[in-house]
Amino acid sequence: MIKNVTLGADPELFLEVNGEIISAEGLIGGTKEEPRAISEDGHYIQEDNVMIEFNIPPSGSSLDFKNNINQVKDYLEALATIHGGKLNISASAELDPKHLQTEQALLFGCDPDLNVHLKEFNIAPQAGGNLRTCGGHIHIGYENPEQEVSEQIVYAMDFTLGLESINLDTDDRRREMYGNAGCFRFKEYGVEYRTLSNFWIQNDELIEWAYNKTMEAIDLVNSGFLPEIIAKYSDQAKKIIDTNDKGGAIELLQEIKKVKEEKLVK
Repeated sequence: MIKNVTLGADPELFLEVNGEIISAEGLIGGTKEEPRAISEDGHYIQEDNVMIEFNIPPSGSSLDFKNNINQVKDYLEALATIHGGKLNISASAELDPKHLQTEQALLFGCDPDLNVHLKEFNIAPQAGGNLRTCGGHIHIGYENPEQEVSEQIVYAMDFTLGLESINLDTDDRRREMYGNAGCFRFKEYGVEYRTLSNFWIQNDELIEWAYNKTMEAIDLVNSGFLPEIIAKYSDQAKKIIDTNDKGGAIELLQEIKKVKEEKLVK
């Protein structure tokens, strides 16, 4: 039984100036190794490639999660204004090559992530081209983390957030580089789900959706019938998410819903 769940996140955003997405390098501060603290509560910002990235402290409720996300967004919006720009919450963008000439702009990723469906590491994207993408990873902390439980959480999140995101996220290019089904990292506090883009930080409704669907995934793991759903639907879910199959996502969600309802009646 998964207990004492907390949610964190490390979304990425673009910096837009005069209608053009530019590199945020040298304008935001902070690195992966030494993020820049903007509060005493665990809110941090940093530069990642040409993007802005931020981290929030573990949140124990939907309200805390939403407030933590918005607190950093508001800070970054003010910071962007200082540089004559604004935040751009797009999942992918083609940048002018003049913004991509530095070593940092050519550095992709850090530690490799895993694929729960394939039971192997994902292939890291290679430098080259003008496409850059923004993730919206969700971090799940829980009491006494275990490898098998963390993997079950990732499967369950594919069945909730992953499938629903296909029709909520209007971006079709991020998966050229990142965000296939079942992408995750083990963490000392639990697990990091890395399939989603940053689309869900656009507004309060989507932030609450991300929190509620994550908790729905936790409930699915705790229900005890997740292994049956994995055995029956995981390959189908993986294909749908990896190919952005919008119609397939709707159909599979309806089928899984029926199975869950039948199990709950029993």
